[in-house]
Amino acid sequence: MFFFKRRKKEKVLEKKYDEIEQVVLTEQDKKDPHKVEHFVIERLEQILEAQKEVNEQRAEYKIITSYLNDIHTIDELPQEEHDKIVDMAQNIVALNQARNEFIHAEKKISDAQYVQMQQEEAEIPNAIKRLKANETYLEVIKKDLKYLEREKSEWMMYKDSLKHERKSLQHFLYVLIGVIISVAVLFFILQFVLKLPMQMAWTIFLFLSVLSISVTYIKMLNAESEQRRAENNGNKAIALQNKVKMKSISVTNAVDYAHEKYHVTSSNELNRIWEAYLEAIKEREKFERNSDDLEYFSTRLIRELSKYRLYDARVWVPQAIALVDHKEMVEITHNLVERRQKLRTRMEYSIELVQKQREDVDKLLSEVKVLKPKIIEIINAIDQLGQTH
Repeated sequence: MFFFKRRKKEKVLEKKYDEIEQVVLTEQDKKDPHKVEHFVIERLEQILEAQKEVNEQRAEYKIITSYLNDIHTIDELPQEEHDKIVDMAQNIVALNQARNEFIHAEKKISDAQYVQMQQEEAEIPNAIKRLKANETYLEVIKKDLKYLEREKSEWMMYKDSLKHERKSLQHFLYVLIGVIISVAVLFFILQFVLKLPMQMAWTIFLFLSVLSISVTYIKMLNAESEQRRAENNGNKAIALQNKVKMKSISVTNAVDYAHEKYHVTSSNELNRIWEAYLEAIKEREKFERNSDDLEYFSTRLIRELSKYRLYDARVWVPQAIALVDHKEMVEITHNLVERRQKLRTRMEYSIELVQKQREDVDKLLSEVKVLKPKIIEIINAIDQLGQTH
């Protein structure tokens, strides 16, 4: 069964989560209930998605453990009962080999691919559509991320330029005030020491001084206002980028899982395998009309294995070779143990991520005392998911 086959690669989700930039609420932001509520709901929705992922991983972990228990049960059977099962499995293997010789005259699909298509026949058409849609959406997400990264960088650069402009205006204002004071002292000397008429000069001087200081100060205020606007827009870009990255993680994980599950690199390849399977099955149907013996031994094998209360007795029909060849059984066991270990590592990381983000939210809620119905609803959903397994 393809379920037992080794995956070609294991996606490391930690790297993707580490890419997410966090928008930190300032003390000023914490005084705004709307901003706090928006921040908390956004974080809780991320936790909810991560908790769903944990539950899915737990379910898969439980299934893998059940198959390992089945293997252990089979290995521990008394010799007489074990020989009976091996005898039935040998007949199934021989019959399958005969069937394959007929079909492989023009082989367009591997045995493993055929078995997988056969076992998941009802799901494959929808799986192809989902994979195609996810691949297309992932390309859109990548473009969106590039755009948001560029927009974020532009706002940050704009903010830095405004900060530099404010400092330059501030220095200019200091110099301007120094010049005004110096000119005022000069006018004072000319009027009161040298007794020169300075009324008109004083009027023009005061007008120009007030005007220049006012213009410079207004420019400083405008630069400060623009700097705040640039910072706010930059944070909005980061927040939107985080949402897109979270969606990217979900979609990428779905695409990678489908690629691993079906041993393909694209939806087009999966579709080609599916079409090859449909052609192959038409050919096999011709031969299977006379395959009563295979059905007989398969039914006997399932009935015999069902006596031992296995998790899935039917899975051993397409995997009958493992009941005959001990090396095949060892390989299956090794692959399952390896997959379970990788899954455990992913579960531990996902659980740690959920716990850390939940602690951050609880801490923020305790500080700002914001608890709206929407927040309570999401928290309850998270708690219920956490108690599912």
